[in-house]
Amino acid sequence: MADTAYVPRLRTEYEDNIRKILQEQFSYKNTMELPKLDKIVLNMGVGEAVNDTKKVKTAAAEMERIAGQKPVITYARKSIAGFKVREDMPLGVKVTLRKTRMYEFLDRLVNIALPRVRDFRGLNPNSFDGRGNYAMGIKEHIIFPEINYDQIDQVWGMDIVITTTAKTDDEARALLKAFNFPFRA
Repeated sequence: MADTAYVPRLRTEYEDNIRKILQEQFSYKNTMELPKLDKIVLNMGVGEAVNDTKKVKTAAAEMERIAGQKPVITYARKSIAGFKVREDMPLGVKVTLRKTRMYEFLDRLVNIALPRVRDFRGLNPNSFDGRGNYAMGIKEHIIFPEINYDQIDQVWGMDIVITTTAKTDDEARALLKAFNFPFRA
């Protein structure tokens, strides 16, 4: 019996269509030059963890539901008395998605989560870092369908960083536009 591996919809879309579009647009001579998605990093800072460290565990559970993978708890590197932060105090959670989980998350982000944002006017097309990586922030993590709105006690924001192999911002912008990213005009 042959074991068929699951291939995400966006990955087949990239391999079948997006690669050809990028090859024509930037006239690459070698297919290895084509930009592709490398990883997606999700980060959720939990400022309330200063008073209650259980909030980090709650945030980790919700991040695990969103990402489909166990997150890493991040700790303070040094003490800051003004913020009541001590060294090695848990302050947030992060997770790095690659391969299948990355494509599945991107599909849910673009097609389900972002349309659920209130007063959404599109993503900022200038949030690239100069090396082909895109960073964005979300104010409410409840836009993801995995989070049950009735069971949460706190709404947290999160940072999403999409790392690509593109060498310039224009190549990365073309790649993400091909993945139907809703950039504002």
